[in-house]
Amino acid sequence: MSPVISETELIQRFFAGLGGQRTDVLLGIGDDAALLRVAAHQDLVLTTDALIEGVHFLPGAPAHSLGHRALAVNLSDIAAMGASPSWALLSLNLPHADPEWLEAFAAGFGALAKVHGVALVGGNVSRGPLSITVQLAGTVPEGQALRRDGARAGQALYVSGQVGDAAAGLKVLRGELRIAGDAADYLQRRFEYPQPRVQLGAALRGLASACIDVSDGLYVDAQRLLRASGCGARIELERLPVSPALCQALGDSAWQQALDGGEDYELCFSAPAANAAAIAAAAAGHATTVTCIGSIEPTGGVELKSKNAVMQFSPLGFDHFRD
Repeated sequence: MSPVISETELIQRFFAGLGGQRTDVLLGIGDDAALLRVAAHQDLVLTTDALIEGVHFLPGAPAHSLGHRALAVNLSDIAAMGASPSWALLSLNLPHADPEWLEAFAAGFGALAKVHGVALVGGNVSRGPLSITVQLAGTVPEGQALRRDGARAGQALYVSGQVGDAAAGLKVLRGELRIAGDAADYLQRRFEYPQPRVQLGAALRGLASACIDVSDGLYVDAQRLLRASGCGARIELERLPVSPALCQALGDSAWQQALDGGEDYELCFSAPAANAAAIAAAAAGHATTVTCIGSIEPTGGVELKSKNAVMQFSPLGFDHFRD
């Protein structure tokens, strides 16, 4: 049995001082609220997301992974705005205070927070079914935030990294996809440890016209960007960036997973054709790949093309309230 630990001891032992050390944190964990200083001529960017056991992760999921993912999904929202992350609040509902679990969770959260210079400045701990909620704040130079509503007909449509891996990794964990060896390990890790494209998002300021992070599936999230912009798109299926592991797992149907699978936390964005070289240089400078997967069209909807044939596709994506 784990030793009894109080709420105050839990906070001080595992979360005080977690993450990056920032000079703009005037008062962090230990008071009624955090006190922060926002630099002049910066717009404040705020986001929040929750991970709930049985909805966003399987019972018994590794605590280190949960700490990483809880912050990563919020970092991806900040990245999609072209912003730089700064401060986080963490709310934990725990069925019991297990020091071993908490140490692993804090290590996963803290390691990613340090990479991106995020300070954990407050939050809440309570007893209940396991759920993790993070609120994340960042900043972006005045008027330079990327939004969903800037795509225009004639521009190119891009996606970063590779898509479909995380959803396949979840299927591996659930036993729904039978694949072994390095491919299984790779797909599983892509689900458990998503890599938010924070540096790329900031580099796309002034280059991309619209941007969204791919959390619920490329097809669904691209449509959200297009609806906000009042445009449509043509996607070339042969251009979709799919990993060798996904191809090994799903063969000729890998493109369907690439369009429909969520949890990748890549960036989908539009940009003028004239910016192609600068976008490629920005991606290379941050050790990230970007792929032009199609074009922005004047009419609504998404047209899927493969070798000059129009393909039919019925996406599901992720929706909390779909039966």
